[in-house]
Amino acid sequence: MSEDGASIYSASEVGRQEFPDEDVTVRGAVSIGRRLMDPLSELVKIDPKNLGIGQYQHDVDQSLLKEKLDNTVESCVNSVGVNVNTASPYLLSYVAGIGPSLADSIVKYRSENGGFTSRSQLKKVPRLGAKAFEQCAGFLRVENAANPLDNSAVHPEAYCVVDKMASSLGVSTKELVGNSELCSRIKAGDFVDEKFGLPTVNDILKELVKPGRDPREAAQVFEFAQDIHSLEDLVPGMELPGIVTNITNFGAFVDIGLHENGLVHVSQMGQNRSGGRGMSGGRGGQGFVDPSKVVKLHEHVRVSVIGVDIDRSRISLRLIK
Repeated sequence: MSEDGASIYSASEVGRQEFPDEDVTVRGAVSIGRRLMDPLSELVKIDPKNLGIGQYQHDVDQSLLKEKLDNTVESCVNSVGVNVNTASPYLLSYVAGIGPSLADSIVKYRSENGGFTSRSQLKKVPRLGAKAFEQCAGFLRVENAANPLDNSAVHPEAYCVVDKMASSLGVSTKELVGNSELCSRIKAGDFVDEKFGLPTVNDILKELVKPGRDPREAAQVFEFAQDIHSLEDLVPGMELPGIVTNITNFGAFVDIGLHENGLVHVSQMGQNRSGGRGMSGGRGGQGFVDPSKVVKLHEHVRVSVIGVDIDRSRISLRLIK
C-alpha cells in the first residue's frame, strides 16, 4: 500500500478535523489503513500534487496543474461512482454537479434524516435542484435500494429502457440486473430510439452485466520478496520483484518492499541491460531511452540489485523485467 501523501494528510486541516485528539503519526497511520478499505475515498482528501506525480511538477504553471489534476480526480470519481450514504463531503464534492456546498448539504441531510433509500430522495436535499440532480444522479449509488438500478451507473432517465429490456424477456428488472445470461439475450438495436442511441444502449447493457462501484478487472497478485526486511539484507546480483512508483527523465524508482525505493538509472533499462553508458544519453551515447516508454507507473517488474549505499540509504537497481 502506497504511503504517498499520508504525512501531508496528517498535518492538513482535513486530518485535524477528522482526528482532533490524535497526533500526526496516528492520523497518517489511519489514512494508510483506510486506503485498503476504500482508496479513492481516502486519496481525494490529499492534494493530488502531493501524491508523487512526477519530476517537474513544481516547474509548470501551478494553477494549470491544479486544474488538470482536479479534472483527472473528478473523472476517476465519476467513473467509479460514489456511495451516497458513506461518502465524505470531500469525495462528494468531486461528483459532477456537486460542489463543496452541496456536498455538505447532502451529508447534513443524511445525518438528520438517516441514509438515502433511493436516488429520487436526493431531490429533497436543500439547494439540490433538478439540474444538479440530472448531472449527479448517475454517479451516486444507493446500496440495498428497492430499485437495483439505484446502485448502478444507469442514469434514472434511462430506467425506462431497462424496464423495457426486462419486459421483453418476461422477467423483472431486479432479475435482469447482474444476470449476464439474460443480458446476453438482449439485442441492443431493438431499444434504440430518438432519445437513446446505440452507444448509450450498449453502455447500459454493459453496466447491467456488472453493476456496482468497481469497474476494475481482477487484481494481479503481487508479493515482495519475503526475506528482505532492511538494506542490510540486500546483496548485489540479487533479483527481486518490485513496483514502479515514480518515473523521471533519468530513470525509475521501484518499491522492493523496503522503506527506501531503489533507483533504476536510465542506463540500466531499455536495450542497454549490461549497465554501460551507451543508452543513457550521455557523451558518446548511442541513443536515448525514455523511461516512460520502458516502464509504466505501478507496473510490476523484476529488478537486480547493483549496489547498496547504507549510509545514504540508496539502492541501485537494474531492470530485468
